[in-house]
Amino acid sequence: MKVGEVARRAGVNVETLRYYERRRLLPPPDREPSGHRRYDEDTVRFLRAIKEAQAVGFTLTEIGEYLRAARRSERPSETLRIRMASKIDEIDARIAGLRRMREELARVVGCACDSLDHCTCGAAYLARRGREPAMRPTLLHVTNGESAGNTLRATSLGGAVLPWNDVLHEGPVPAAPRRELLDVRAAFLSGCGWGRRSAIRSSLERRDRQLIRALREGVQVVLWFEHDLYDQLQLIDALALVGEAGALPELIVVSSFPGKPSFRGLGELSPDELETLWPSRHQATADTLAAARDAWEAFREPDPVALAAVAGGVGTLELLRAALLRLLEELPAAGDGLSGTERRALEAIAAGASTPGVAFVAAQELEEAPFLGDAWFFRTLAELGGGDVRLVEGHDGSPLPAPPPLGDGTRFGSIRLRLTGAGERVLRGESDRVELLGLDRWLGGTHLTADNAWRWDSHGLRLVAPG
Repeated sequence: MKVGEVARRAGVNVETLRYYERRRLLPPPDREPSGHRRYDEDTVRFLRAIKEAQAVGFTLTEIGEYLRAARRSERPSETLRIRMASKIDEIDARIAGLRRMREELARVVGCACDSLDHCTCGAAYLARRGREPAMRPTLLHVTNGESAGNTLRATSLGGAVLPWNDVLHEGPVPAAPRRELLDVRAAFLSGCGWGRRSAIRSSLERRDRQLIRALREGVQVVLWFEHDLYDQLQLIDALALVGEAGALPELIVVSSFPGKPSFRGLGELSPDELETLWPSRHQATADTLAAARDAWEAFREPDPVALAAVAGGVGTLELLRAALLRLLEELPAAGDGLSGTERRALEAIAAGASTPGVAFVAAQELEEAPFLGDAWFFRTLAELGGGDVRLVEGHDGSPLPAPPPLGDGTRFGSIRLRLTGAGERVLRGESDRVELLGLDRWLGGTHLTADNAWRWDSHGLRLVAPG
């Protein structure tokens, strides 16, 4: 292309381009027989890169020095490296300022989300005035959340990313039509402090529509999930839903990664490491969808009998069995009435975990496949320590306050914890948590109450019916 077109596309004027050439920031262009300079796409990209570097504070002298070092395959001088390090500090300060500005704008529009890609408050939807994105992707990655999602965006795979944001091991997941189910989930998540009910409902509906539309329009859809309970419930939810689309997605579902003996999940992998999993993807089969549908329906039954039966054999979903057995541990235990998460929390505090944050880390170390986020762990602690009769409390003997996001996260995180006498007795199996504290929570479609306290015998791997 000619010089005028290059300048226009790069957003500079012709004289600026000539000036960069005189300073030897740009390599000499090829010339036509007539003598006219000819430029290519690399020149456009290079000019844009120079402007971006200037925008964050680099001078042309610094840019030129770095380029000369790069062309000679040398390390930048110590002086330049120090200047570059100072630029990092400047950029970090700008990021902090932008975050403060974002928080203020988010407060004004009523958005509580960290990323517009999974905005349950609808800020991204508002920004487009309710319109769907103009461009349809040719590839859609569906994964468990923003940690893996952001890494996928940094790979060379391309495509759009759809986080399957719902914590299905918490709250009611009843056997109801999809529209009713999403309304129940939105009400629960809103009640836990994660946003307005209508906004969450709208976000869940858009998520479902995006997946179904992609499959129906022939978009390549790849589900990226791991082996833990959080992911496996999301996986069977998504697979049960795609049965309506008449097309099959591809799957990348992993429980390990080479060189990472303590592999926890996709979120800890780098972009390059994630890309190594790409060749392992395989298309879901009709049998896979049937197994997911059976497990999803069993999970949503009003009692856990079908769920326990499915956990005994889950067909082609080989990683689901361990996840469902861990889910059944969230029923009150046959001996002391503690759920698996509650027991690990009390054990961590008994072993010296002094604050909720330290207890969370210690409790996760007790899990074979950690799946719980810190906010949901704090919610469990608050339930154990919020009443007149409690199993855990502050060191001053006070009950625990409301956990974040309903309460002050800084205050909650700084509480010094201790077990009460009742907590010590329950942990030793001398008292029963359900008898002391009562019970009112959900496991899938099962509403657990003191009168409907289905229990789980983790040694015999069997249900114990109420009464």
